[in-house]
Amino acid sequence: MKIEQLKKAELDEYCEGLGIKTKRKKKGELIEAVYLYQRAEIDAAIKSGNCLELLKTKINNLADEYACNLKEKIHTRKEEMQADDNSHYLIYRVLGISYKEGALIDEYQNTGRFLYKYAGSFLEEAASLCLFFANSDGGKTIVENTQGQRPKTFEIDFLNDNDAVELKWRDATTDGDHITKEHTRVKAIKSHCYKPIRVMFYYPQREQAIKIQETLKTIYSGVGGEYYAADDAWNYIRETSGYDLKLILTEIAEKRDNETVKS
Repeated sequence: MKIEQLKKAELDEYCEGLGIKTKRKKKGELIEAVYLYQRAEIDAAIKSGNCLELLKTKINNLADEYACNLKEKIHTRKEEMQADDNSHYLIYRVLGISYKEGALIDEYQNTGRFLYKYAGSFLEEAASLCLFFANSDGGKTIVENTQGQRPKTFEIDFLNDNDAVELKWRDATTDGDHITKEHTRVKAIKSHCYKPIRVMFYYPQREQAIKIQETLKTIYSGVGGEYYAADDAWNYIRETSGYDLKLILTEIAEKRDNETVKS
């Protein structure tokens, strides 16, 4: 759960569930209190030798939370689509797509957007958890944009000592402006004396998107940063944190598959 994205009332409720007092505390104070709670929890797990089990439990709970929210979002969107104006299906039919096929295409397109968003957020958060378990003093950080006026700040997904780690589940953009924006971001992070590191778990498959990634790799290298993609990304998390995230997720996926077969 990305606690920074919670509204104040939601954060209050979450903190109270952990036993953290919320009265007269601002959002920033509550976020710091949650991190302190989590650090103490990890320290206790390390002393008892149960750190891996705690991490697995947290990632599994995170997966359950995301799966539940995704299912709810998809269900709601499908219900909303029942009232949609489908007059554009005329053009589908002109192009040889039947009404039934058009309905399925629209349904998958709509629900697919939720899936991609949730898949990315979940994987990035799970990777952050692995890094946090290895370095509970690290975490999300905001730095000022020293290279221009827009945006005013850049977010570092996980500041691991001096390493500014950007986590991406995949990046399939073909927008040339993306290179300029990323170059500005990397230079700004470097100006704060941090090492920019890009960790992307799934490499794009389209030629133009691949070219964009090759350019980004050159940009990171040019400022003394590091770029990891596909298997190298999974290896980076394992070697940096000491936890095999891909193995943990594979175990959860196989459990889901078995549950589906039994049902």
